[in-house]
Amino acid sequence: MPLLELLRASPALLIALCAVLGLMVGSFLNVVVYRLPKMLEREWQDQCASLKGEETPPGTPFNLVVPRSACPSCGHKITALENVPLLSYAFLRGRCSQCKAKISVRYPLVELLTGALSGFIAWHFGYGWATVGALIFCWSLIALTFIDFDTQLLPDGITQPLIWLGLVFNMSGTFTELQTAVIGAIAGYLSLWLVYWLFKFATGKDGMGFGDFKLLSAAGAWLGWQVLPVVILLSSVVGAVVGIALILFARHGRHVPIPFGPYLAGGAMIALFWGNAIMRAYLG
Repeated sequence: MPLLELLRASPALLIALCAVLGLMVGSFLNVVVYRLPKMLEREWQDQCASLKGEETPPGTPFNLVVPRSACPSCGHKITALENVPLLSYAFLRGRCSQCKAKISVRYPLVELLTGALSGFIAWHFGYGWATVGALIFCWSLIALTFIDFDTQLLPDGITQPLIWLGLVFNMSGTFTELQTAVIGAIAGYLSLWLVYWLFKFATGKDGMGFGDFKLLSAAGAWLGWQVLPVVILLSSVVGAVVGIALILFARHGRHVPIPFGPYLAGGAMIALFWGNAIMRAYLG
C-alpha cells in the first residue's frame, strides 16, 4: 500500500509521523532562532558599509546550513548522534560532551513543543492539505515567537512569505474563503497600523514594531478577517497578564519593552484550532 493511502487509512500513523517530523523540525527551528537574527545583523552591517562607500572584508559563510552547529563554550562541533531531538539532550544530561558546559533547556523544549503541536495538528485536521498548511503556519509562529523573545524582531523573511502562503492555501478554501483571507490580510495590517499611529500621536513613543502588523496580517491571510478580533483579544489578555507578572515578580522595568509578537502568535495558534467555535459561542 502506498504511503499516502496508508496515512489516509491510519490516523494514528499520521499523528505519529507528524509528531516525529515536528521533533526534527523543532531541532531546525532552534538553528533558525539563533542564526537568522545574526544573519540579519550581518546584512545590515554590509548595507551600512555600502552606504558609506566602504568595502566589507570577506567573512566566513554564515547561514542556516553552514557552519556546523557547535558548542558556544568550547567550539566542539555537534555530531549527528549529539543532534537527535530530545534523546541527545537526555543522553548528554544537558551538557556538552567535551567541556561539560550546560546546554540550554530551551533547545529540547522547542523540539518538544513543535513535536507535540505537530501531532495535535494531525489529530485535529486529519489527512489533507489543512494539516500541511497548519504545520507550516505553526512552525513559522514558533520560530517568530522565540526570535521576538530574544531580539524583539519579527523578520520579514518569515512574516512576508507567511502572508502569501496563507493566501495560496486559501485559494481552494482550505481554512477560509479567498475573499475573506484577502480582507483579513489587509485588515490585520491596517488595524495595528492605526493603533500604532494613534499611540504615537498620543504619547510620542512607538508602541509596537512594524513586524507585529505583518504578523497579524499573516493571521488574517490564513484564518480570515472574522477571526481577527479573537486573535487580538487573546493576545492582548495574555500579553497584559504576562507583562504585569514580569513587572511584579521578575522586576521587569516598566519602561523596558515587552515583545508583543509571541502573544499575537499564541492568539493566532488558538484561533487556528478554535477561532470559529469561539466566535460562534460569543455571538450565539
